[in-house]
Amino acid sequence: MKNRLLLRRPADDCAARVFCFPYSGLGASMFTQWPRRIGDIEICLVQPPGRENRIKHPHYGTYEQLAEEVADGLAPYFDRPFGFFGHCGGALAGFATALLLAQRDGPTPDCVYISSQVAPHDGPYGRFLGMTDDELAVELADLTRAMGGEPQPDILALSLRVLRADITANQRYHLAEPVVLPGELRAIGWSEDREIRPAQMDGWPAYAAPDRFHRTVLAGTHHEFLKAPLALQAELAAGLRTPERQIR
Repeated sequence: MKNRLLLRRPADDCAARVFCFPYSGLGASMFTQWPRRIGDIEICLVQPPGRENRIKHPHYGTYEQLAEEVADGLAPYFDRPFGFFGHCGGALAGFATALLLAQRDGPTPDCVYISSQVAPHDGPYGRFLGMTDDELAVELADLTRAMGGEPQPDILALSLRVLRADITANQRYHLAEPVVLPGELRAIGWSEDREIRPAQMDGWPAYAAPDRFHRTVLAGTHHEFLKAPLALQAELAAGLRTPERQIR
């Protein structure tokens, strides 16, 4: 039976998996420019409710509630090394899921990849959080073009409703103090990012053991990750070390 949480069913012949959480306002199809595999790592696209093929499902509400659904629904696929990747709002959704898994004392991500997001005790942060619907519509149109599409009014209106609900989830998410995760944490900044500057990600080291935290700044703007540049692929591979791994 198809898992509604994933855009496609994971294969059984991979050595590791990276589960990718979409950017606020969008769904799993935003990763269409990404390869299906990075060496022997399978890229698995998480589809939150309330968008794309799950448009009829109620919005998840909070990152904690989304984490419950993901932790339960994807449990069968935590049978080998795995990681969570998220960019901006998606990074917080992935982090919240990793935190819940750690609290359950079950399988936990070998690596959590945080791209362009402040630490939970430093947030919520971001200019989107204070925007009007009209301003958000302009941003969505720009993002659609960045993904290679052309904005359509009816689709923009639908995406705007999803984005507003996602922003509300972001506004509600805050931790009073850092929590150390059991696996690696890789903080990924972008050199020309005007939304979250790399220096604003300085709170993340407190969420991993000293020898399990890695920081990098890759070349590009806030939306560079959409193209899955080779430098990002290398960072994902570095966080999930299995035998005979290589980027093809």
